[in-house]
Amino acid sequence: MKIQERTGAGAGRSAAPAQPSVGDRLPSPPRERKPALAALAVLLILLGALGATMLVLQVGDRVEVVKVTADIQAGESVGDNVTSVMVAADDSIKYVEWTKVKALKKLKAKSPIYAGTVVVGQMFGAKEQVPAGKASVGLALKEGQYYADIKGGDTVAAYRVGTSGSSSSDSSDKDSSSSSGNGLIATASVERVKGESDATVSTGSKSITLLVDEGDAAALASASSAGEVALVRVPAK
Repeated sequence: MKIQERTGAGAGRSAAPAQPSVGDRLPSPPRERKPALAALAVLLILLGALGATMLVLQVGDRVEVVKVTADIQAGESVGDNVTSVMVAADDSIKYVEWTKVKALKKLKAKSPIYAGTVVVGQMFGAKEQVPAGKASVGLALKEGQYYADIKGGDTVAAYRVGTSGSSSSDSSDKDSSSSSGNGLIATASVERVKGESDATVSTGSKSITLLVDEGDAAALASASSAGEVALVRVPAK
């Protein structure tokens, strides 16, 4: 009887294996580390910081200087024809800093300066300067004695015109014109034209200043006073 009871008790048990308890879960595999990606991220951060530093340094190495916005003739002031522009700082170039623009307006251009030029200190002086061996001669010319678009910086030739040109009693005029017909000066530089804004239309009289060799100044001034000078534009040499 005891044997049967034990057998019956064993028959009621389930044959399924015992399940582990909740606290006995299997450990998950460790996450795989990627050192290459981490190094790349650090490198990108360093490159970004370096780029920002370079931009700051470049901005710090720039300076605000003066640029002219219109043609400035020799002996003239820049006036209000100026603007500011940022350029790379360079101690070897004597830029005129924008903070000194008021002082610049009191100076005179030593030679023609064209619009768009970033100016330097050597271009200006306290007063107009005539190069050694040269002379500035002022001419009062009528319509027809100059070409329509005459302007400062042009290279011209001066000719004697009029009925008295070939029979002048001035020996210096005669000597200067004998070698080339009625030619007075082969090449001269136009320093300035009074009322140049109207120089594109050949109307009326104009006051024109030429820079010539000192030896040619007397003949040119004499012919001009007689109204016997005509200017022709020639190629610059």
